[in-house]
Amino acid sequence: MTIVLVVLAVAVVAAGAGAWAALAARRSRDRAAAGRARILFPIVGRALSRPALDAALRIARAENATLVACYLAPVPLHLPLDAALARECELALPLLEAIEQAATAAGVASDTRIERGRTYRHALLELIAHERYDQIVVAAAPEGAPGFTAADVAWLLHRAPGEIVVLRPGDEGPGRRPLAAAAA
Repeated sequence: MTIVLVVLAVAVVAAGAGAWAALAARRSRDRAAAGRARILFPIVGRALSRPALDAALRIARAENATLVACYLAPVPLHLPLDAALARECELALPLLEAIEQAATAAGVASDTRIERGRTYRHALLELIAHERYDQIVVAAAPEGAPGFTAADVAWLLHRAPGEIVVLRPGDEGPGRRPLAAAAA
């Protein structure tokens, strides 16, 4: 029994040390990137277009900028704005993780988050109100596809200050499928 407790205590300490080291590494990376330009990359939906992400990463690498990827999570009107959104987090986390991995592979600093609002536009308005950024890169898409509609892009051009890059990726094609798709 004592051996089991000792092994369990060692495992807990090792897991805590690993989590602390990962957190310290992320904080160090965030502090190093604090003076960098920041490129805001808002995402919506269940899938992320690889060409849109690739373009955002190319711009971030060229400008030596941090890619700030933000999943916009709509909160239904019947819930408080700060309500827990388990389903939205379940959709967002695989996308944000895929973005972080792609950014790391491309040698680009990244910062990921989830922003909530009553609609995608409200969440985006909240994001641009409190986030420091130099450019916004958005993936435009036809109605029903992942990305922002033409009406959303027009709204963004009217509301958001600063430089806005709108990318409408071509056909994903057989070899160009979405980067990640969250479970339904």
